Amino acid sequence: MKLVFAGTPEVAVPALDALIASERHTVVAVVTRPDAPAGRGRRLVASPVAQRAEEAGIEVLKPAKPRDEDFLARLREIGPDCCPVVAYGALLPKSALGVPVHGWVNLHFSLLPAWRGAAPVQHSVMAGDEMTGAATFQIEEGLDSGPVYGVITEHVRPTDTSGDLLTRLAFAGAGLLSATMDGIEDGSLVPVPQPADGISLAPKITVEDAQVEWAAPALRVDRVVRACTPAPGAWTLFRGERLKLVQATPVPEVTGLAPGELAVGKNTVHVGTGSHAVELLWVQPQGKKPMRAADWARGVRIAPGEGLGTADVG
Repeated sequence: MKLVFAGTPEVAVPALDALIASERHTVVAVVTRPDAPAGRGRRLVASPVAQRAEEAGIEVLKPAKPRDEDFLARLREIGPDCCPVVAYGALLPKSALGVPVHGWVNLHFSLLPAWRGAAPVQHSVMAGDEMTGAATFQIEEGLDSGPVYGVITEHVRPTDTSGDLLTRLAFAGAGLLSATMDGIEDGSLVPVPQPADGISLAPKITVEDAQVEWAAPALRVDRVVRACTPAPGAWTLFRGERLKLVQATPVPEVTGLAPGELAVGKNTVHVGTGSHAVELLWVQPQGKKPMRAADWARGVRIAPGEGLGTADVG
């Protein structure tokens, strides 16, 4: 088939690579989000998908909005058989959905109908799911509601961050998307409607969502930190400034600390929660690089009774 691939971030690149390598299909163009400011200089930088497509000599389309008439005219001119999608980042209008013969097929990083929306992996980690996966489905006007072509499953490991899990799903999902294109082309795959039960939503995780509530149980604190790593980054307040929590782990054997209360040892930093303590392993103070929590604690000279959160414990 003649394919137009739509995607934007690094997580979409493995799927693009798999389709470029396919002997049965040809990626004739890529649709991605416009160049965006990045780095300290805030210079405009092309998306990872755009950079990979340019390296491969593939035409890159960067519409401000996919309903732009110039983009739609070019898409109709190309006449793709199918448009595979991975994390494109914009809603596709009806005028675009009808262009390819076999429609637009999305690789979504959850076991649909669970976790429909922008942040399925983060919500899966935050909810404590033991199993997740990826699904390919036909895009329709509803939110991730179209019929499903295929799924793969993936265990959520106890220490997985969203970044860890998403990386594994990106590579495993690339194979699923490539196989889905094969099945659509030879007619062996027919999409199956999603069940009406088991629907859950996964909206974008905001910075506010990523603030740690120390009165919650340690298990919840651990999930929030892992779910928000690497983005947007779990955080708390220390002496009125934001402190990012890069890595932490529950320590059931440490009890007796009030929620948010700090206990500093020679090489350990424990924080009280609504149950037992968590140990901070890596933190990132505002305006600084990530550092070991023990080094941070030595540098700031934590006083007895000091804590994390909206106010001191003591």
